[in-house]
Amino acid sequence: MIHFTHHAEDKFKILNQHGVVINKSKVIETVLNPETIDKISRFPLIIAQSKLDNTHVVRVIYKQEGNLKTIITFYPGRTKQYD
Repeated sequence: MIHFTHHAEDKFKILNQHGVVINKSKVIETVLNPETIDKISRFPLIIAQSKLDNTHVVRVIYKQEGNLKTIITFYPGRTKQYD
């Protein structure tokens, strides 16, 4: 089960105002099937990452408790910064 915090829900609108469109299905897909995952740098939070386009990735910060994955936030980044 996946749950979005209020902050994560608001993030869709905030990014959209800046011309960055990331939809909910992309965030969920990134959590369920990440291209890379970091469980160490922000423990106990997990950072899942997947490609948005040729030059950008989306990074999703979430925590997992049992079967529940809670999306805390997400943000776009440049591919070269996170490779």
